[in-house]
Amino acid sequence: MPIPAPRLWLLILSGGLVLSIALGSRQAFGVLVGPYSALHAWPISTFAFVLAVQNLVWGAAQPFASAMAEEWGSHRVAVTGALLFALGLVMTATTANEWVLLVGSGVLVGVGLSATGFALVLGVVGRAAPAQQRGTAMGVAGSIGSLGQMSLSPLLNVAIEGWGVEAAVLAMAALALCTAPVGLLLHDRRGASAAVFADRPGLGQTLADAWRHSGFRWLTLGFFVCGFQLAFIGIHLPGYLSTCAMPAALGATALAVVGGFNMLGSLGCGVLAQRYRPKQVLSLLYLLRGAAILLFLAVPVTTASTLAFAAAMGLMWLGTVPLTNALIAGVFGTRYMGTLFGIVFFSHQLGSFFGAWAGGVAFDLAGSYDAVWYLCAAMGALAAAIHLPIKDAPLAAYA
Repeated sequence: MPIPAPRLWLLILSGGLVLSIALGSRQAFGVLVGPYSALHAWPISTFAFVLAVQNLVWGAAQPFASAMAEEWGSHRVAVTGALLFALGLVMTATTANEWVLLVGSGVLVGVGLSATGFALVLGVVGRAAPAQQRGTAMGVAGSIGSLGQMSLSPLLNVAIEGWGVEAAVLAMAALALCTAPVGLLLHDRRGASAAVFADRPGLGQTLADAWRHSGFRWLTLGFFVCGFQLAFIGIHLPGYLSTCAMPAALGATALAVVGGFNMLGSLGCGVLAQRYRPKQVLSLLYLLRGAAILLFLAVPVTTASTLAFAAAMGLMWLGTVPLTNALIAGVFGTRYMGTLFGIVFFSHQLGSFFGAWAGGVAFDLAGSYDAVWYLCAAMGALAAAIHLPIKDAPLAAYA
């Protein structure tokens, strides 16, 4: 079923904006860890654990959010997710109780992210785009989604300094609420799509085929590494820079640079997914991530070295997402691409849970993040190796 180009662009732009606000707010939590913990006189590991739970809930809810979007319409799920996201941030801003914080920033924000994040948005775009443009379309949507990652971290840092922690988080909640009307544009045209996919395997058979496919299992394991690396760096890079006697603003600036270069990286990886085998690009990306981490640790920490590291990581930050989606769609088609990506993404979020928590525990126990940095580099080499044997030929039933 051909989709008119204007409609495809509407989905790309609206989906990119939803991603921008959701993922930008999520990455800005890295700026919030230190000031929020200081405000309530909590150890770093307390808030780090809450963010670890957030990542875990996000991953656990993702397959269900994707399945509901594919059955009932992505626009309904996106609006619900935006409301939950905003409510969780309001609870975060107005409590000094650790359990309320866990429910707000941990559970509600986590569920909200599952309904406004990559799996939902790229599922809509991937189903709408022609096969020969799918990787590029998802890369463009991911690139637009990086705008919030580039801008919200420094803006939150300025808001904290000018208004205080609570007011700054309430401003984030208001921004998250703005996602709701934009989410209404993510309409799937489910009836027409169901007719197109009438001769394809149903959800149960697709899940069974995916689990039996060794490449799907390797892809799932590799995404665990991605989650561990990104959560650790995104949450603890500002704290690491503070231990190196660097100014607090540099951490927010570094996260902004990550977001800015992620725009280029997501778009570039989407284009590469059309020209090369996604598994090979993924393998190279993980290998380069590990090398960038080792190089960053080998040189003195300065403003220049930090920004160079942030730029390098940004180019490789979320480029894994269009590549992983392209690989899934290439093997299993697009009907349940969002649900299958949601399962892979759960592994990503398990990695995020351990990456976020490990950084806080390592700092509280040893006063240093070094052990986790080296673990991130070693895991990058492992992920590079396990992607190479993935069988990426389309299965006959989905071709």
